[in-house]
Amino acid sequence: MNAQLRSLHKLLVQSSKWYDRRLPTSISRASSSNSNNQRTLHFIPLSRHGSPRTPIYNWRHNTTLRSMHGPPPPPPRPRDPRRLARLEQNANAAADNPAIQAELYKELRLARRPDQVISRFERGRFAHDEECYKQYIAALVETGQQHKVIPDIMQRLGRQGGEKAELADVLAGGGSRGAAGELASGRTQKDPVYVVVEEARGYIMWRILRWLGVTVTYAFCFLTVLSLAMENSGFLKTTTAPQTEYEPSSQQVVKFSDVQGCDEAKQELEELVQFLKNPHKFTELGGKLPKGVLLTGPPGTGKTLLARAVAGEAGVPFFFMSGSEFDEMYVGVGARRVRDLFAAARRKAPSIVFIDEIDAIGSKRNPKDSTYIKQTLNQLLVDLDGFSQTEGVIFIAATNFPELLDKALVRPGRFDRMVNVPLPDVRGRMQILKHHMKSVIVASDVDVSTIARGTPGFSGAELANLVNIAAIQASRDSVREIQMQHLEFAKDKIIMGAERRSAVITDESKKLTAYHEGGHALVAYYTPGAMPLHKATIMPRGRALGMTVQLPEMDKDSFSRREYLAQLDICLGGRIAEELIFGDENVTSGAHSDIVKATEVAKRMVRHYGMSERIGPVDYDDEAMQFLSSDTKQLIEAEIKLFVMEAEGRAREVLTKHMDELHRLASALIEYETLTQEEIIDVIQNKPIRK
Repeated sequence: MNAQLRSLHKLLVQSSKWYDRRLPTSISRASSSNSNNQRTLHFIPLSRHGSPRTPIYNWRHNTTLRSMHGPPPPPPRPRDPRRLARLEQNANAAADNPAIQAELYKELRLARRPDQVISRFERGRFAHDEECYKQYIAALVETGQQHKVIPDIMQRLGRQGGEKAELADVLAGGGSRGAAGELASGRTQKDPVYVVVEEARGYIMWRILRWLGVTVTYAFCFLTVLSLAMENSGFLKTTTAPQTEYEPSSQQVVKFSDVQGCDEAKQELEELVQFLKNPHKFTELGGKLPKGVLLTGPPGTGKTLLARAVAGEAGVPFFFMSGSEFDEMYVGVGARRVRDLFAAARRKAPSIVFIDEIDAIGSKRNPKDSTYIKQTLNQLLVDLDGFSQTEGVIFIAATNFPELLDKALVRPGRFDRMVNVPLPDVRGRMQILKHHMKSVIVASDVDVSTIARGTPGFSGAELANLVNIAAIQASRDSVREIQMQHLEFAKDKIIMGAERRSAVITDESKKLTAYHEGGHALVAYYTPGAMPLHKATIMPRGRALGMTVQLPEMDKDSFSRREYLAQLDICLGGRIAEELIFGDENVTSGAHSDIVKATEVAKRMVRHYGMSERIGPVDYDDEAMQFLSSDTKQLIEAEIKLFVMEAEGRAREVLTKHMDELHRLASALIEYETLTQEEIIDVIQNKPIRK
């Protein structure tokens, strides 16, 4: 095979030399004595006509050669047409004889008819051997059609090197490669061939962009890994604790007089103030003061304000941080910040360290949690337990969910006291309202006790917001002082939502809403055990088209069975009113929230409060319900449904008996849109409304 390839290579080079002698005359001879002239060969790796991988040697018009090997070939001698006809006839007759076919191919090439060689060979009807294949390739080279056999030659060459690779270059380069082969055959150290490699401009840009992309990617990965390694190893940490990272809070000083509505919590914290002012008074008898105080309670009750008041009364630095500020994306940052915070507090002792929302870092540990999640809590436990009794540093924390905290954090020795800050009662709300009204101008006829009684369940933050809303509304009305109507407006806005006066309500929808809310109000008025009415309105507020609001006269912590049954009756009064006035087929979906509330009340009565005779005083929470028998589940569901159906019957009885009052109440709501408790009573008693 190697011998065959070498012979084929020799033939192709000779054919290429012959073909290149037909190049344009722009490739000229030059005197060998001119040493400045060089033969220059430009190599372009991307072809416009061939495969992108096919190299092309291109002669430029300014190329000069020192010498050309020999004179141009003599013109071909005329061939005998009869000999060609006879050879063709014999070849057609002996189609299976490759030797006769090769002889015909030679004569056709000598007669300068390579096209006939190519067409005859490509028919595939005549036998051929290696000699025929050589003649065919030579004809292709002469006509510049060598690309037809490049794939076949490449497959034969495979991965072989040497002159086989040179043969592939000859086939790929065509006629111009023959000239290059002629130059290469005569190159010596004294007479070298200078080759200039030119690449396509787009290919060069692509290589530059690819190199930049790879470099940037590797650099980013390297720097990221390096920064993480240095951060975790502590190499970048300073040898001393930062002096200015944690500084005491410089906000306005808060006193205990600024904290209202939580007298018991203030008394618990007054001992801390005395300790910070005079610690020897408590330690000389061997007593130990608490290391930490945990403030718990609903949001907005003043836990943070109490901690600031302790620092303000004692006149000591106050260090404040939120629980979510400790952890970040880097491992170990939370533990380091805990150490730095307590170190800064010790340097400023006596001082107070306050962490709000401590459940963010002090929640119960889980074995499945990652190690870095536990590091912050572990460091906090160590710093709390490592306090000296005479250091003069008090740790205060606040949370809305004390049940989520880890047991190791809330044990005695770390948090020695747990102070609950509940929602304010009526007296507490009065104190809070009076305190916030000091900063605004209020009319002399404003009754603070009325507002306090009408805001059960309000926190200190909500009461402060109420006063602020009233002040804004008074400014809109262009009055010089806050009047009672502005405070009532603010209270209704918080309880019932903002009015939607721009909502487009049809007369039919307004009438239906009026009867619905009238049903609620009428059942609430005539049902024993119901809370007093506050207001009824058909003005859209929030997501509701209408609303009937009840407020207790005093704060209540527990409710009786009669009061819960009254709640069920009132919830279903609106739907029953729609049914009695407009018929069963015209009952709307507006009672959805009422049905949800009634079902929830009945569920609590049956499953949790032991108010069902058939179920008894047993508590069935959601987890226990999963393990009950099907009979018990059906019994519980039947009792819940029975409570709701009985309430529906009682509401129907009340509305049927007082149908005239229902019509009057609905008409008044359509006319005035909103009725107060006194106005509702006047309408029911058929008295004129005092507007």
